[in-house]
Amino acid sequence: MQHGEAAPEEVDPARPLTPRGREEVARVARMARKMGVRAERILHSGKLRALETAEILARELGQEANVSQADGLAPKDDPQLALHTIEASNQSLILVGHLPHLSRLVSLLLVGDPGREIVAFRMGALVSLARESESGWRLRWIIPPEAGG
Repeated sequence: MQHGEAAPEEVDPARPLTPRGREEVARVARMARKMGVRAERILHSGKLRALETAEILARELGQEANVSQADGLAPKDDPQLALHTIEASNQSLILVGHLPHLSRLVSLLLVGDPGREIVAFRMGALVSLARESESGWRLRWIIPPEAGG
């Protein structure tokens, strides 16, 4: 999940979510709950906007205890770092992060090339991937921020 809309850095250097960002994330999370989405762990980059997004998502999914910070999810981190986290886990995960990192990670998982943009992320959107087998990953669905009206 890409974090929700955040305040511009010149307004607030910490870049918290805007009211619109909070509402869009909550809306996406409610839609995810209706779809039966569950995650054993919700990992975020540690940046305030990602933390707030993860907390809203966890609250709406009823999984507040499962939120934690993880290395390798910052905007310019090498997607291989997150790939190692994913591969080392036998749990269902939701990663909350930033562009360009998330786009690069999804491209790495789907086509093995982090330089190809396969999914056009939007702030507050939730993208679901599934590990098919040892042979790779597939895109399952995307919930955009305007989902659920």
